[in-house]
Amino acid sequence: MENIPEKGYKNEFSDLIKYTIPGYLIGIILGSLLDYYGYQQNPLGQWMVRTFSGEGESIFEGIYSIKQRLSGALGSISEAYGWGKLSGMSVPWIIDLFSHLAGVNIYGVEGFYIPYFYALSDQIGANISGLYYLKRSESSWLKGIKKYINHPVMVSSLIVIIIVPIGLLLARIIGFSPTNQIYTALETIAANLCWVPPVVGWVWFKYNNKKL
Repeated sequence: MENIPEKGYKNEFSDLIKYTIPGYLIGIILGSLLDYYGYQQNPLGQWMVRTFSGEGESIFEGIYSIKQRLSGALGSISEAYGWGKLSGMSVPWIIDLFSHLAGVNIYGVEGFYIPYFYALSDQIGANISGLYYLKRSESSWLKGIKKYINHPVMVSSLIVIIIVPIGLLLARIIGFSPTNQIYTALETIAANLCWVPPVVGWVWFKYNNKKL
């Protein structure tokens, strides 16, 4: 018998996917303008470029989650995912600030972690928020963790969190350096694989026709 989606449920992860591209575009456009006007290595400019390139979708996803809550909709894993991404946004700002104050060479190998946190601190927040949601929905940590390790969105999210810093470090080792705003945007966009887990969720829903 063909699986039928739960009544009243739609593939909410498809709503989250569409928020990624605008963040990328804003980051590239902003980076191009800053480079054009001579602000290639301006710290405030880099903060803005990295925020939109790495966290632009989190702003829109946070708005989505707020809208869901205000509409009175029942909680879901995608809503928890959006709240987690919004809550994790400020972490890289703090890390970036203290790295500058500490004299870290943000263009060298030792600065590879800065784009990582801009790109994925929200993903880490989303993963933690998703785990807490599963624990709450299953009424125990043991059952929640068991569901977590069998949940395609949560597992793909964890994989992204682990592999991205390795890629960033290797890129810096072989000589890449974000010495202008466009390079800053492109490096952060390449690290921002936050679209992967929602795509996995969308594909899972499409081919299994059931709520995650």
